[in-house]
Amino acid sequence: MCGRFSLTLPADAMGRLFGAEVAGTLRLAPRYNIAPSQPIAAVRRRPEKGGGREIVPLRWGLIPVWTRDPDTLDRPPINARGETILAKPMFRDAFRHRRCLIPADGFYEWQKVPGGKQPWWIHRADGAPLAFAGIWERWQGRDGRVIESCAIVTTEANDAMRPLHDRMPVILDIGRFGPWLEASPLEAAEMIEPYRGTLAAWPVSRRVNDPHRDDANLVEPIAAPAIAKPLSPPEANLL
Repeated sequence: MCGRFSLTLPADAMGRLFGAEVAGTLRLAPRYNIAPSQPIAAVRRRPEKGGGREIVPLRWGLIPVWTRDPDTLDRPPINARGETILAKPMFRDAFRHRRCLIPADGFYEWQKVPGGKQPWWIHRADGAPLAFAGIWERWQGRDGRVIESCAIVTTEANDAMRPLHDRMPVILDIGRFGPWLEASPLEAAEMIEPYRGTLAAWPVSRRVNDPHRDDANLVEPIAAPAIAKPLSPPEANLL
């Protein structure tokens, strides 16, 4: 799954990477501990017919259109399982018509160890940004209030990721940005698979457990007990 991530890519660089216009409503600042229910940057096709790509703020946690009062939802889903996304009513329509890309520097995963859970920060080995596959939804209340929200599509972990967790976000390389946004549902479903590229990971401070903490030190590596290391040297920090 994916429950926290980081994003420090400037708006202009993000616009160039995704070939998209940055919406004026998007307020971007370096973020090191993005948590559910917060606004996040998302790349999507403009809802208007014939529109290009735009980068907009979406609330992380999908709110179905049939929800009467989103304020009463306990935990709107932040992840959508790729294996069942076409079958579940909560995700099916969004997957068919409203897919998006969610930029990130890296994401956190918690490994079970004696005495608790050890957080790891996972990112591309070459330092390039990540793009998670996502879906988005538009809820509108009777009073006219509008909330646009999203969820990250997940899949089974690849072999290297599995020592940390059995799930991972669907990560798309640049050649799949356009197809994910524009392809048919069946074609997009074929892109839901474990990441084939090289990821790097290292253990980080448990300060990241507190969503109110948000600073660059959260992604800095720390020493971890040997039992927490998922790989053996010389590839100890490569996934």
